[in-house]
Amino acid sequence: MRLVAFDEGPDDAVFTTAPVRYALVAAWRGARLLLVRVRDRDCWELPGGGIDPGESPREAAVRELWEETGQRLAPERLRFAGFARTLLAGRGELRGAVYAARVEEPVGFSPTEEIAELCWWEPGDEPPPGGALQTVDTYLAGLARP
Repeated sequence: MRLVAFDEGPDDAVFTTAPVRYALVAAWRGARLLLVRVRDRDCWELPGGGIDPGESPREAAVRELWEETGQRLAPERLRFAGFARTLLAGRGELRGAVYAARVEEPVGFSPTEEIAELCWWEPGDEPPPGGALQTVDTYLAGLARP
């Protein structure tokens, strides 16, 4: 994945080229960032994923965070940071809504078919063991840090 641009604007913006197809959440607890290890890619990345038909990017972010980490947040707790425009091999340019949140309570998590594990990672530390670190996601998390 390659980051092409990071654009600010309202999270309900509509784009004619590269519509918003996914949402990511940079969830912070103190200086640590919540990452998930995705089984089929064997990498650590931000919780997030595709936007379902009829769903807003914010609703998708809330749903994906819960599905992937067990962390429930009210939609208003998410702060919109901007839109990432990325290039992904075989899929062309994609646009994703990036949100940030402070999370103080512990996360209740059980591994799923999609997500093997999660960790709280402090930027600047060594990558978590067990998979590659998705550097585009961690860069976006830095831009979105509340």
